[in-house]
Amino acid sequence: MLIGMSTGVKLPPQQIRANLHQQIDKLSDADLEMAGKQLEVFELKQRLDELCEDYATDWRAGRATQEMVNEAIQEYRASHPSRQP
Repeated sequence: MLIGMSTGVKLPPQQIRANLHQQIDKLSDADLEMAGKQLEVFELKQRLDELCEDYATDWRAGRATQEMVNEAIQEYRASHPSRQP
């Protein structure tokens, strides 16, 4: 367990990074693989959150519309016939 993580104590980023490195160094190969996959999921979620926010910004500014979404769906379906419902 990372010190400070379960106690509500806010650690500086440098200390958190050092603690994480220590914990990673102690992991078995199998656990390291699982931790790596979890970090990938975390990173993908961050990218998805950014994409959603960018899309919402574009929608509010009128740079994305329902018509554009419908056209994109139609174009995708036309180029990927096996993906049609």
